[in-house]
Amino acid sequence: MSNFEDLLGHPILGASWEGFVIENIIVQLSGKWQYSYYRTTAQTEIDLVLEGPDGQIWAVEVKRSLAPKVGKGFYSACDDIKATSKFVVYSGVERYPMSNHTEAIGLTDFLQLLEGAS
Repeated sequence: MSNFEDLLGHPILGASWEGFVIENIIVQLSGKWQYSYYRTTAQTEIDLVLEGPDGQIWAVEVKRSLAPKVGKGFYSACDDIKATSKFVVYSGVERYPMSNHTEAIGLTDFLQLLEGAS
């Protein structure tokens, strides 16, 4: 990489961001939470499924974009697991609602939300 713009345009940046986010979430989890990945043979998937106290099931999709979007596969997978909350953790800092009762949220805010739910 010769400059920061080259780094931001690199094809592996999204996967690296996803791993960074998931690792940071997992290390914050209390013993009341379990985590997993969900994927079907039809390619519907959720990057991180968090199962917590009181029957909470959080579906977490990770996106590097400042304007994140999720596809039908994510929503279908959320129906499969009966997600009680749906989040898109993205590289921005604003917190806002998306379609289908999904919330876009930055990593720092998500970690604080998780801490309060433990």
